[in-house]
Amino acid sequence: MAPIQHIAVIGAGTMGQGIAQLCAQAGFKVLLYDIQPELVKSAVTAIAHGLDVAIQKEKITAEQREAALQNIVPTSDFRLLQVDLVIEAVIERLEVKQMLLTEVEKLNDQHCILTSNTSSIAITQIAAPLKYPGQFAGLHFFNPATTMKLVEIIRGTATSDATINTLKDFSERIHKTAVLAADSPGFIVNRVARHYYTESLKLAEERVCTIEGIDQLLQATGFRMGPFALMDLIGIDINYAVTETIFKGFHYDPKFRPSRLQQQKIASGQLGRKTGKGFYEYPDLPK
Repeated sequence: MAPIQHIAVIGAGTMGQGIAQLCAQAGFKVLLYDIQPELVKSAVTAIAHGLDVAIQKEKITAEQREAALQNIVPTSDFRLLQVDLVIEAVIERLEVKQMLLTEVEKLNDQHCILTSNTSSIAITQIAAPLKYPGQFAGLHFFNPATTMKLVEIIRGTATSDATINTLKDFSERIHKTAVLAADSPGFIVNRVARHYYTESLKLAEERVCTIEGIDQLLQATGFRMGPFALMDLIGIDINYAVTETIFKGFHYDPKFRPSRLQQQKIASGQLGRKTGKGFYEYPDLPK
């Protein structure tokens, strides 16, 4: 299988932005696609800001910033997505992912590798309508994609060895540590991490401790972020959707039961940093 050179990232949200920046900094040509032109435009602005911060922290040079931005081509024209590797990073809905991947598969030859950044939806299930399911796998990054070192490569029932090996090589080229996971609900990290969130939410619901207190205590034990600050960063709606998928995947095992506290936040539009308010308030961010 030929080495990957050109990449399409589908979805210009937080994860899509991070993945596009990461790949561009590693020297790949990246088409950043979203159906909403205004979202693509704001994504490029956010990436430029992220690169500016990296310069301030002396992690990259001004020349590297410009090279990375030159590698990113924003587009809302789906027909342009003819590449070597597709990374889908859209909403966690099976039918949406299947539709997008089926359509992008038609634009490319059978050697194009298709991947999904899904946090929890079964890879075999996403691949069901594809013509070449052997060319499809999960490629799960963690937020923020530009700094988190781990990436999960998830093998579906039909995923070929060649696809897995190519994705392992690609992970090395973008300076990530790749872990191969079986197609199980939540894969590895999200399955284990679910209890970090669900038990913390139960503590808050039962008023055992305040949200701030839980975060402070867990940070004091060595976690880089408390669970509530982390849910705000990820997006409370996204975190809840992953919990719900894993809950269903394990046949409604009570230990994975979603939280009413998260449901209330979602119902009130308090989704975390992206809305300016979640478990905490973010007055300097747009609401």
